[in-house]
Amino acid sequence: MENVIVISAHPDDETLGAGGTILKHVNNGDKVSWLIATNVFEDQGFDKERIESRQKEIEKVSEAYGFEHVFFLDYPTMTLSSSSLIKMVPEISTIFNKIKPETIYCLNRSDAHSDHRVLFDAVMSCTKSFRYPYIKKVLLYECLSETEFAPALPEKAFVPNYFVDISAYCQKKVEIMKIYDSELGEHPFPRSERNIKALATYRGATVGVEYAEAFQAIKIIDK
Repeated sequence: MENVIVISAHPDDETLGAGGTILKHVNNGDKVSWLIATNVFEDQGFDKERIESRQKEIEKVSEAYGFEHVFFLDYPTMTLSSSSLIKMVPEISTIFNKIKPETIYCLNRSDAHSDHRVLFDAVMSCTKSFRYPYIKKVLLYECLSETEFAPALPEKAFVPNYFVDISAYCQKKVEIMKIYDSELGEHPFPRSERNIKALATYRGATVGVEYAEAFQAIKIIDK
């Protein structure tokens, strides 16, 4: 049994990037936790109905996956910056030390969304082996509408080198994504059912399976 944590800047990141892998972990008997960094608030212009519906979506998604824990940092969405790190790093550190994850799935370091990039920096600050000796894998996932829209520069490229066969879980991943009704659109919108399956098909063809999710391995320690 493995302790796993999946990091999201916003609810839906986890499903777009690692939904099939999460389902596979849970099916294998692993304990999977979910950390959500941001939330929506009235003073940002969100009405009560949207705030309530968002929380219900999170509850349904958590139940669908069977997460062991769900952690909320509650930073206002679209506001993360370098100044957020002073508070965020110790918060993430406390969570890591509580559940002692062996595997961490984190957002890509160079996604187009600044919330993603800041959260990446915060998480990486909490992966030093002399302070977090239980961590064995740190993997970055790709998030549709953010990873592929990062500037096409070599230093910002998502370089997949770790693949997970999700052939048995791809359809359920799509069904869970449908819980986030307002986040899905029709093709050619990036976050569409067709595009989710297209990316899984492409990643699967890369490694000889029907459907796969791709990750960039930042750290793998074989103990």
